[in-house]
Formats: sequence, C-alpha cells, structure tokens
Amino acid sequence: MHTVYTQYTYMHSELVISQTDGRPMYQQVMEQIRQKIAVGDWPPGHELPSIRALAASVKVSVITVKRAYMELEREGLIVTQQGRGSFVADDVSIGPKLQREELQHHLEEAVKRARLLGMDLSELLDMVRRIRAEMLKDGK
Repeated sequence: MHTVYTQYTYMHSELVISQTDGRPMYQQVMEQIRQKIAVGDWPPGHELPSIRALAASVKVSVITVKRAYMELEREGLIVTQQGRGSFVADDVSIGPKLQREELQHHLEEAVKRARLLGMDLSELLDMVRRIRAEMLKDGK
C-alpha cells in the first residue's frame, strides 16, 4: 500500500499527516503537536499556526484542525486568545508531563509484549536493569 504524506512547515517544525494512518487526522495533528511541546520544539508561549493556515497547508478540513486545537486546549496544553491566536500554554511542567505520559505508553506496550512472549514481571525487570547498566557503562 502506498502512503501519501502532506507536510506543513512552520517555524522550523513540520507536521506530517498520513492519509493511510488508521487514526483520525485530528488525532495525528494532536499527537504531533504534543510531541513538539514535549521535546521543547514548541516552548511555552509559542504561537501555533492559525486553524485555517494549518488546515490549508496539510490539506485537511478546518473542522479537523479546530477539533485538534479544542482537544489540546481542553487538556490544558494550548490556550486560544480571541483575535490573537493559539499558543502553547505557559505551564512549564507540560513538557515533562507529556514525556512521562509517552514513557508510560511505551512501558505499557513493553509489558504487553513481554506477556505475549510468556515473560513474567521479574524477567522484564531484569531486562530493563541490564539495559540500564549497559547504557550507564557506555555513558548514555
């Protein structure tokens, strides 16, 4: 199957929407904005592209981007000021919070895979400890 991507470049950051991704497009937009905030590419106070500009650039409907922004605002990640636009919330703890949520998601997936492989919790924890020890030895 061929994957179609649409790109939007804004302030040295890009969003990529996949037409073949199984998730709704608004969720793809939300996930990528969360990631930009989590890693600090979009720091507190950073202005997001307007709903219309982002929709036109990634070739999705205004409703799709509006839903993504509304959900992100409901989560407290962005704020919208009438007549000014949308901005990353000023809460400096947002980045670390998002990073912890992402880590939790990865750990949940690791636990699921371990269970599928028939590993018990002690085996998984031993594996994590070995990986950590190797990384510390390598200075990572």
